[in-house]
Amino acid sequence: MAASVARSQLTPLSRQITAKPSQSDQTPKCIVRFRPLNIPRRFNVTVKASINRNDEKIGGNNNKTAPALHPQSILDDDDDEEDAASKDSLNSLPRPLSSAQFSNFVSDGSRLRVAYQGVRGAYSESAAEKAYPNCEAVPCEQFDTAFEAVERWLVDRAVLPIENSLGGSIHRNYDLLLRHRLHIVGEVKFAVRHCLLANPGVKVEDLKRVLSHPQALAQCENTLTKLGLVREAVDDTAGAAKYVSFEQLKDTGAVASSSAAAIYGLNILAEDIQDDCDNVTRFLMLAREPIIPGTDRPFKTSIVFSLEEGPGVLFKALAVFALRQINLTKIESRPLRNQPLRSSDDNSGFGKYFDYLFYVDFEASMADQKAQNALRHLKEFATFLRVLGSYPIDTTIVP
Repeated sequence: MAASVARSQLTPLSRQITAKPSQSDQTPKCIVRFRPLNIPRRFNVTVKASINRNDEKIGGNNNKTAPALHPQSILDDDDDEEDAASKDSLNSLPRPLSSAQFSNFVSDGSRLRVAYQGVRGAYSESAAEKAYPNCEAVPCEQFDTAFEAVERWLVDRAVLPIENSLGGSIHRNYDLLLRHRLHIVGEVKFAVRHCLLANPGVKVEDLKRVLSHPQALAQCENTLTKLGLVREAVDDTAGAAKYVSFEQLKDTGAVASSSAAAIYGLNILAEDIQDDCDNVTRFLMLAREPIIPGTDRPFKTSIVFSLEEGPGVLFKALAVFALRQINLTKIESRPLRNQPLRSSDDNSGFGKYFDYLFYVDFEASMADQKAQNALRHLKEFATFLRVLGSYPIDTTIVP
């Protein structure tokens, strides 16, 4: 998923999920389409590395990669030429960039470089390619790494998830928006379509367990329960596909994208296995410099602010938008990390209370006078206010 972490280490769930869904949950809202068994050539798609021209420069000694995921430990000396070609194809995949590798990062500079979190085949990669067609997508191990890569001029942009229609907000990225000085220059909405993947020759009835990100497993609960599969959580969807492929598992499938199936040479046993078809992830496009807001098309503005404690203070803050007929599309509160608890000034009996930051999205451009007046009004009583970006609204969703 969009909130995935690109590590290959497995983190199994503590026990098998055996609870049966209620009668109303028996029928998924989406139609699951099972594909007939089709055995293609393994790794028939050759993927060229985009960032690691030299393995010793990028991730050659990545200690976070589990030994089980090294292709060298899979192929025996007497494997045929087809398996050897598969090994070469897998070795050509770019490894996720980590903070420790910044000083050795090399790019040819021929295309716009866009960082995303995850490994090849992640939904974030598809979102980056939708946001910036023909870009050089650069995988990063962590969300922090993507932010730092933009700040250090190693990449030009970053495309990172901020919320999902089913799973809610990506809190980590809200915190990173405040910690770093990047600007939101756009948004992209991407429809998540989960597939059940397995190695060539493996049928649905052969599967005993399935690997994926916890949110992806939860979003496909009805389908996976009907198939009687044990669910095991890993760090991300594409990483699950990668692990199943590298280990050549015959009793294990993965829930991931169709792109991951093509990259790692897996068969798609079933498509659209999510329980709810309205599964959309919203990504933010981040850059070092803001864009100039306009009024020629619909714009959205994202801000973060804090308030003094007191009755009706949040109501007063939100009223500055309502008074000017400005529609709010998102409000998110996060604890203020530097001072999460503050002593009360009154004698109400409550010694301490939480300090919060409020993230708000509203439908207006900063080029609009009413938006400027609203923030000027808010600044009169807000203890902190920062505009994270004013950018065009994405009205399209790629299925």
